[in-house]
Amino acid sequence: MKAKITYGNKLLSNDILIADTTITRMVGLMFKPRLEGADGLLINPCNSIHTFFMRYNLDIVFMSKDNKVVKIIRDIKPWRMTWIYFKARKTLELPAGKLPSDIREGDVLEVNHV
Repeated sequence: MKAKITYGNKLLSNDILIADTTITRMVGLMFKPRLEGADGLLINPCNSIHTFFMRYNLDIVFMSKDNKVVKIIRDIKPWRMTWIYFKARKTLELPAGKLPSDIREGDVLEVNHV
């Protein structure tokens, strides 16, 4: 399953993979040399991530249940862990540098399943 994500009147991506089962959430982007076939991964539910077994840096967006940006972490390296963000319910993972610089905490992202 995939999603289209917009913010304001701008398109973030129309090619985001969705990880919403136990297996897809557990595996995520681990072990992949690069993200292929999509622009990113939306993990739901998720309020904390690790980058163990990752091979590239990520930009991370933690979102509340109503898609409000709770926390942004840019350029997180492999073999790291984030804090638990108790207000977050979803996490968007993008390759480092792909998250637009004008997205800020408090913004609301629109997620549409395609």
